[in-house]
Amino acid sequence: MTVDPVDLTARLVRCPSVTPEEGGALVLLEAVLSDAGFACTRVDRAGTSNLYARWGDRAHARTFGFNGHTDVVPVGDRDAWTKDPFGAEIEDGWLYGRGATDMKSGVAAFAAAAVDFVTETPPDGAIVLAITGDEEGDATDGTVALLDWMAAEGERLDVCIVGEPTSPDHMGQMMKIGRRGSLTAWFTFRGTQGHAAYPHLALNPLPAMARLMADLSGHVLDDGTDHFDASTLAIVTMDVGNPATNVIPADGHATVNIRFNDAHTGAGLTEWLRAEADRIADETGVAVDMKVKISGESFVTPPGALSDLVAKAVQVETNRTPELSTTGGTSDARFVKDHCPVVEFGLVGHRMHAVDERVRVEQIEQLKAIYARVLRDYFG
Repeated sequence: MTVDPVDLTARLVRCPSVTPEEGGALVLLEAVLSDAGFACTRVDRAGTSNLYARWGDRAHARTFGFNGHTDVVPVGDRDAWTKDPFGAEIEDGWLYGRGATDMKSGVAAFAAAAVDFVTETPPDGAIVLAITGDEEGDATDGTVALLDWMAAEGERLDVCIVGEPTSPDHMGQMMKIGRRGSLTAWFTFRGTQGHAAYPHLALNPLPAMARLMADLSGHVLDDGTDHFDASTLAIVTMDVGNPATNVIPADGHATVNIRFNDAHTGAGLTEWLRAEADRIADETGVAVDMKVKISGESFVTPPGALSDLVAKAVQVETNRTPELSTTGGTSDARFVKDHCPVVEFGLVGHRMHAVDERVRVEQIEQLKAIYARVLRDYFG
């Protein structure tokens, strides 16, 4: 049994699986995988659709896992597209459609590689595909739900590849061995409203807001670590909503986002932000409320057997040795890393989430070949 990864990508793209809609994508994959002898289980939770597919039983000594998602971001301005976002048209060697890059092609490539492998050369081991419909959304009931279910059922992966797009410009250019953590903090500054001509009768919250934002953005968090660039803090919004020029507002709002390396934890950064906010409140008399969301902690899978395995396959199939990187945003690898060693490798990602999102057809075929070689080498 041979699965064409380009055809499977096209069929997945035609499924309108905009988060949180399943759109038929997991139903399609379940049919393809079941036909190849995979035991498939839907692990849906809180309206999120997830699929767990295993070939081989749990008695096997080795289990290789793939993780990915079939949900996609919204189309945006439909009129700006030159192709049907869910048409999967192929033109001049490009396959167009929302999710073509991020990451239905990656899912199709690892599903096709896994099906071919177990059909042609059944391994002495097990292969698991854990596929979610909640990566582009809140990511609370997708891969997390799959991992929770696995723990309850005694399911286990020994190693895992997340098939996210990883290369900036050229196929095989980069592999992710970790990710920075992500933290967002929302601040509300509460003063006393008054007339701008009588500032002594008011308590203006805006100087306090400006001071805190300046202090936070001017602070050097670190200079980088062995596997990470320096952590960054960005002010992403400062809002007052005051249409009047003669009124001192009662409150103001500001938000910062921190991308942090393994020199920090989300809890440690939260404590630092709270101390800075309290200092400004003490100095100005303006109350500062803070709400924090930690989207993920930083992590790294140290270079070793798994990264070497993937790098070897990439080098053979692309004639490139991938850079081991921790750059970029967050991915579901931040959840998988608590379960087993994990790396990310996939397609060139510079067109993901864009209008006329598209992927080179030959790269989908190349990615299947890389995943297939990884499986052969792992079980060989």
